[in-house]
Amino acid sequence: MSAPDGSTPTRTTAVRTGPSLTVAAWPDLAPRLLGDAPNGYRPLASADDLLAEVDRSGLLGRGGAAFPLAVKLRTVRDNGRAAGGAVVVANGEEGEPASVKDRWLLRNRPHLVLDGLRLASAIVGADRACVYVSDPESARSVEDAVCDDLGVAVSVRLVDPGYVAGEETAAVRALNGGPAKPTDKPPRPFQEGVGGLPTLVSNVETLANLPYLQEHGAAAFRAQGTPLSPGTFLMTITGAGRPPGLYEIPHGLPFTELLALHGISPDHVKGVLMGGYFAGLLNRDVLDATLDHETLRRLGSGLGAGAITVLTDDCAVAVAASVLAYFDRENAGQCGSCFNGTAAMAAVAGALRDGVATSEDVTRLRRWSVMLRGRGACATLDAACNMAASLLGQFPHAVDRHLENACETCHAGIFRADRPYAVELA
Repeated sequence: MSAPDGSTPTRTTAVRTGPSLTVAAWPDLAPRLLGDAPNGYRPLASADDLLAEVDRSGLLGRGGAAFPLAVKLRTVRDNGRAAGGAVVVANGEEGEPASVKDRWLLRNRPHLVLDGLRLASAIVGADRACVYVSDPESARSVEDAVCDDLGVAVSVRLVDPGYVAGEETAAVRALNGGPAKPTDKPPRPFQEGVGGLPTLVSNVETLANLPYLQEHGAAAFRAQGTPLSPGTFLMTITGAGRPPGLYEIPHGLPFTELLALHGISPDHVKGVLMGGYFAGLLNRDVLDATLDHETLRRLGSGLGAGAITVLTDDCAVAVAASVLAYFDRENAGQCGSCFNGTAAMAAVAGALRDGVATSEDVTRLRRWSVMLRGRGACATLDAACNMAASLLGQFPHAVDRHLENACETCHAGIFRADRPYAVELA
């Protein structure tokens, strides 16, 4: 189908935001993160005992990498003792456009985040902490909530938003007076970070779990979730022509039950965009999945920052092209492999979307998705590789239809978006 001027029409997916954001905990689940925390700032009898409880809980990072928090805490504590000090950074720079959980917590539960920051600082022996954000409203919320009896000096640092700005070395670089762009590793922040001291950089949702652990303990924390993915987590769901939702759900929840909670029929699902943009695409096999790290890894994907976009009416090729174009614009411009690699992959995906790519282009895209992995200073290039590889592996039929310029969905209107399925808060 063509527009009156003979061009292919453009169809953008509008995501309603602000007051239309649905925020809810899983039915019959007592919310640990979305609910009020009236018993916060409890006296801490023993930092070592709390660290042991965190270890027993199996709490994994909620920022994307799912690294065990206890390991990070112990490493920074030990390095800080040797270096004569440590720093803790609550990372709320929510670089994934399709995620909203961190901004929501910082705006609506700042004391929960600050309590977690207080406890983490006590565990590692830090006398300096910072809340690192790119959302002005979040910064104001935290500044209003900071009090004098946290036991640690807390500052708030506001930076310009960007996909790479939330990477841990980018946060350290910004806090040390530089641009919010990643640096080569080593050293990693736990070795040498803010002010040259060992630094714990931890996602705000991760830290927000510490008050619950202090009050209720590891056994209660593990009462929800799976053995390898314990506890609850915050999930942002977008797409399917519906307003976005933010849900606190237990790890291990069947994906179809999340769809039901959000009012989406599985019959209409073509696939999903996983982990924000980072983990790439999954086809309808996701309908048999449970939402935990072990299951999604077996599918070659991941939870990432806890964000899922459901594709119903949009073409996976066009969505991938928009995401790859975003990575091309958002890379830090510091690594040649990433600067050139994201541009090359975005160009092929765009040509494929527009029905002008060749099979040789697709072969090159497949090769780049493998050979470029791991070559950048941060995860942007890996994210682009994930997107390209998952498109080719999960949606081969859609790729073939585009090679023939025969995609009926795109002929009816091509999906284009600078920040696909981005969630904005009013």
